[in-house]
Amino acid sequence: MKHQSATLPIAWISLRILVILNWLYGAAVLGLLAFTFVNESWFRRAIDVPAGTEAQPIMIGLRAIAALGLIAVPINHLILKRLLRMVETVSRGDPFVAANAYRLQAIAWALLALQLLSMVIGGIGKAIASKEFPLHLDAGFSTSGWLAVILMFVLARVFAEGTLMREDLEGTI
Repeated sequence: MKHQSATLPIAWISLRILVILNWLYGAAVLGLLAFTFVNESWFRRAIDVPAGTEAQPIMIGLRAIAALGLIAVPINHLILKRLLRMVETVSRGDPFVAANAYRLQAIAWALLALQLLSMVIGGIGKAIASKEFPLHLDAGFSTSGWLAVILMFVLARVFAEGTLMREDLEGTI
């Protein structure tokens, strides 16, 4: 008899909500990016670029950060959709399938891409920040982010091995 965990439906619903929030985030960032072109002077006042500061490098940097944020949306979508498929296989009682190993490997590559994006965004943030225009972003190198990348690659391999072991076991029965 299979024991159905109460966490699986919660995980499935949470992931579905995160898919929607991810696309809403993308729409908001796209709208903000477009607004910087439509009404740049208002945007500069809104973000409090000090008078006498060369605003063009700041605007270019912020637009680049927003564009990179847009790149993160489909990467996050890839992760969320694969996690949804994995939750579905786990709820059916069949997690050790080759598809999940491939999904975990795709998630690992996506997490790696997000870590690289974060480092680029952090670098741009540092380049445009100054004493007159302090900019504090939650971006850059993340030890826990890189550990998650490594963990995901290892977990993908564990799932691949688990799948092979299960197939071997089924072949001997």
